Amino acid sequence: MTNKMDKETLYRFFEGKATPEQESEIRTWMESSDENGKEFFRERKLFDAIVLLGKQDKKVTENKRPFYTRIPVRELLKIAAVIVFTLSATLFIQNKVLSDDRVAMNVVSVPAGQRVNLTLPDGTNLWLNACSTLKYPAVFTKNKREIILDGEAYFEVAHNKKKPFIVHTGKCDVEVLGTKFNVEAYSNKSKFETSLMEGSVKVSLASNNVESLVLTPDNRAYLEGGKLVSAKIEDYGNYRWKEGLICFKNLPFSDVMLKLEKYFDIKIRINNKKVKDCILTGKFRQSDGIDYALKVLQKDVYFNFKRSENNDVIYIY
Repeated sequence: MTNKMDKETLYRFFEGKATPEQESEIRTWMESSDENGKEFFRERKLFDAIVLLGKQDKKVTENKRPFYTRIPVRELLKIAAVIVFTLSATLFIQNKVLSDDRVAMNVVSVPAGQRVNLTLPDGTNLWLNACSTLKYPAVFTKNKREIILDGEAYFEVAHNKKKPFIVHTGKCDVEVLGTKFNVEAYSNKSKFETSLMEGSVKVSLASNNVESLVLTPDNRAYLEGGKLVSAKIEDYGNYRWKEGLICFKNLPFSDVMLKLEKYFDIKIRINNKKVKDCILTGKFRQSDGIDYALKVLQKDVYFNFKRSENNDVIYIY
């Protein structure tokens, strides 16, 4: 095995287009030395930075190399530095998901006020909501496609009946073959909910896989008293966050403010206790800004607001 790996082969591997022989060759090369491992992760980071910035270009030069292999490393690092979420590739051991195998994992973290659209190595398309983190392998191996989610994501899973797609969260696991569904499971909140739009999913407690239920379209599964229960989806507006829309129906004022905090990356302090339990229904575009949203809400609830000197806190009074 040589010390250098052909970069065209590496990028085919990152795109999920490598042959089984190439995958085996790359894994052997990567694990043969620390230097090779570092080069693998460095190339993966730069590749993902380009893809997530929407600058991936399938054109090749006469020597058949993708354009991103010709951009100077220093320029690529500048591009990666302006991404509003953090991206890293690392050797990650997750006993529950990956057994004892050493697997290269990507970690995508989205800060408050942002959302990200990505495509996984198997072709699955997903949107990752604000304050969410996703861990997924550089390539899916064996007979399963497994990822780890902390936060909220909307999935359109590429169908593959031989390789079930499994979303692991701190509270529950969601297993599918090919479907469209939303998962909300922030580790710092007690809420867990999976909502199914198309196909079929199996939801199981992370602590007890025996306890599970199978969802059909237009239904959602959630935790109640530590048990999994299901119900009809009452409002599809809750899942339009991926379109940049903030929707809420019959929600207390205090919960609406929590939504605005997440989508506008700002702290909101409610000093007017009279408004906390007011029930609100509405819809805003994230691009309209928080000041616009608050001014619209003032038409239904009497309150005033002001910003702190540093402009990072809004006080409701």
